[in-house]
Amino acid sequence: MPSTSLISESTPEAGESEGASPVLGAPRARKVMKDRRRRSSRRTPWAYFVFPLPAFVLYVVFFVIPTLQTVQYSITNWDGYSANYDLVGLDNFARAVTGDALFTNAFVNNMKFMMVVVVGQTVLALILSVLLVRNTKTTIFLRALYFFPTILSSVSVGFIWKFVYDPNFGVINGLLGRLGLSEAQSSFLGNDDQAIYWLSITQIWFHAGMMVVIFVAGLQAIPAELYESAEVDGASRWQQFWSITWPLIAPAMSIVVAYTTIQSFKAFDLVLSISGNPPSSSLDILSTRIYSSFANSEMGYAATESVLFIAAIVAITFALRRFLRLVQRGES
Repeated sequence: MPSTSLISESTPEAGESEGASPVLGAPRARKVMKDRRRRSSRRTPWAYFVFPLPAFVLYVVFFVIPTLQTVQYSITNWDGYSANYDLVGLDNFARAVTGDALFTNAFVNNMKFMMVVVVGQTVLALILSVLLVRNTKTTIFLRALYFFPTILSSVSVGFIWKFVYDPNFGVINGLLGRLGLSEAQSSFLGNDDQAIYWLSITQIWFHAGMMVVIFVAGLQAIPAELYESAEVDGASRWQQFWSITWPLIAPAMSIVVAYTTIQSFKAFDLVLSISGNPPSSSLDILSTRIYSSFANSEMGYAATESVLFIAAIVAITFALRRFLRLVQRGES
């Protein structure tokens, strides 16, 4: 009897040491697994740092270093060829801001161009996306049709619209003449007061299709249950748009506004192809003005204009996104 009792009492201990008892072994096994996961999470594989290294090197070599060199040259009078140059401090910046009528004219033109493009392209793309949000054969075809100009090169778009705006044999004036509206014919790009706005229409036609795709993606991400609930409550289409669509389309709207703003400052090739090189003063924008300074061997001053160019893009993009956020919150 004593030996039997001894064996029966020692059996659970043996089972516990060998992990045979699931009741006693499970907590210990879970603890061991947690410790293993904790230790493995603390060890970061070296490959995590190696994989992004090529992209990081390219980013530093082709973006960071040229940007720093641009800032360096912006306070010099370097002509781009001489081995030596002099430091001029902030004289280049003072010249660009207060003493250069060409730079001021280009900045004003660019601001007009940007405002028309941002407002016109965003509104047009939003209207089209609301109309084409449903996935039918017709809407899919129309989305592809509106997106088609985006795949064209800027130079080809410029030559197409140069023909459209031609005062002698252009499409618009020819159509107006056939309709008996000869008094409405215009020289378009030859009118210094209106040329920048006609250029804006070209830019809107060029990129509105891409903005439609972005807006459609944002609209399709909105749950349909919200609109169904609004319809049950008796909300009109306008109330549904203002209370549901407008607040929830904010991420797509931010992308569209930022992209459109940046593109309106980068319309260099479009301007040169539609206006020629050098462009007329009525179509001269910041990017073409910087190019002209480089072409005139004023590398230091062109670097200054480039710094101001980047600062203007950053400031305007931030201000527009801030304004848009306030409008969407109903605080403006």
